Amino acid sequence: MRLWLGLAWLLLLAPGAAGQSHLTGYPHLEGDVRWRRLFSSTHFFLRVDSSGRVQGTRWRHGRDSIMEIRSVRVGTVVIKAVYSGFYVAMNRRGHLYGSRVYSVDCRFWERIEENGYNTYVSRRWRHRGRPMFLALDGRGTPRRGGRTQRHQLSTHFLPVLVS
Repeated sequence: MRLWLGLAWLLLLAPGAAGQSHLTGYPHLEGDVRWRRLFSSTHFFLRVDSSGRVQGTRWRHGRDSIMEIRSVRVGTVVIKAVYSGFYVAMNRRGHLYGSRVYSVDCRFWERIEENGYNTYVSRRWRHRGRPMFLALDGRGTPRRGGRTQRHQLSTHFLPVLVS
C-alpha cells in the first residue's frame, strides 16, 4: 500500500504534470472523419433538411440523415449533414439548428456512455451551470438543451455505419 502511495505522489509531482490534460498525447485522434447515421434511443435518425431544420426521421435510407462526424480536437466533434451541407449547432437557449458556416456553436463533446451509446454536449453553452445535450424526443423533435440530462435516453445516439 505504501509503495502505491509513493508512486502516486511521484506521478503527481513529476515536472509538467500539473495542469496537463489526460487527453494530451493523442494527436492521431484529431482530424478523424466518419460518415454515420446517428440513431437515437427514441428510434429516430438525426437529420438536417435542406432548409437547415434539425429533426428526427424514421426513414433509415434518407440522404439527409447521413452525418459527417469530424474530430476537431480530442473528444470534440463537429456534426455536418453531408447532403444538405448544414452543421448541427446549438444556440445559447439550447435550440438546435442547422448552420451553413462553421462556428463555435457547432462544437460538441462526444462521450461514449456505459451502454454503448454516444452523447453530444455543447462545448460553448451551459444552462445554469449544467451541460446541454443534443436530444430527440419520442416524436422526433429536438429537445431544448436546458431540459436534458446525461442519463436521459433521448440524449443517447448510436452511430450507425452508412451502407
